[in-house]
This record gives sequence, structure tokens and C-alpha cells, in this order.
Amino acid sequence: MDILSQLVRDEGYKDVVVASTSGETGLQAAQRLQGEGVNLVVVTHSAGFLGPNKDEFSKDAYQEITRLGGHVYKGTILTHSIETALAKAFSGSYPTILIANTLRRLGQGIKVCCEIVMEAVDGGLVAEGKKVVAVAGTVRGADTVAIIRSAASKRFLELYVAQIIAKPG
Repeated sequence: MDILSQLVRDEGYKDVVVASTSGETGLQAAQRLQGEGVNLVVVTHSAGFLGPNKDEFSKDAYQEITRLGGHVYKGTILTHSIETALAKAFSGSYPTILIANTLRRLGQGIKVCCEIVMEAVDGGLVAEGKKVVAVAGTVRGADTVAIIRSAASKRFLELYVAQIIAKPG
């Protein structure tokens, strides 16, 4: 997260979007960025992702992130929605699955960075056309940081990865 603080303090980024499944990574970001005047959006996946009525995001983390001034967006992963269910049931390939797998060639974290920025825009928590810091992880924690020009999912082709700051090798 030191890279995150540096981008906010030295480079002047005002919007930070962080992926967090349990809330732990999002809470760490909120604690580090407290008082920095940053629009922090923590994006998690939908309830029911692991199974019916299962919500992995900690209620305590949600409360603390919002107390520290951050926002939490909980919603469907853009490349893991109805098409995934159809692909499994009918053994087909669909556009969002192709997009997800193409983005994964750059790393799982880069795919997630692109998704969470669009989700934050779709949720009205980040304006379109802004360069934002996106933070994601490959499995747990945060190992990927990118600067992304934001776009709504409806305008996916306007999303632009301006710079990859860090990603696993």
C-alpha cells in the first residue's frame, strides 16, 4: 500500500478504487488514506457469489471503511454474470468471457482493476473520463496497481489502461 500513498500524495490522484472480497484489503486502504482527501471506493462482489445467501464481505469492515470516509460498492462482477451461467450450462463462449480471458493475459489483477473501475462508475461513485488508481489482487491482498481512465461498463471500449504501476511477474 506504500505505492498507493505515493500516488495519492506525490502524483495527486483523487480517486482510488480497491478490490476487496472480505473487506480486509479495503479496510487497509481506508486506514492508509484517511485524511488524504481521496474518494476511496472499495468494490466487492455480489452476495451469493460463493453460494446462496453467502456474503464474504465483513460487516465490521464495511462500517469502518464508511466511518473513515470510504464507499463500498457491492455488485455483480461484470465479466462473471449471466453469461457465465449460460456458458457452463450450454458449453459456449460469450463476449464477456472472451473479454475476461483476454484481460487475464495481462494478469488477473489487471482484469479486476478494469472491472472495478467500471463498477465504481456504474455505481455513481467515480466520474467517467477521470484517471483513477485501481488496486486489485491475484488471489488475496493487493499485488496489482494501475492507472485507468474510467468509463461506465456501457462504454467499455472507452476504458483505457494508462499505466501499469505494479503487477506480479
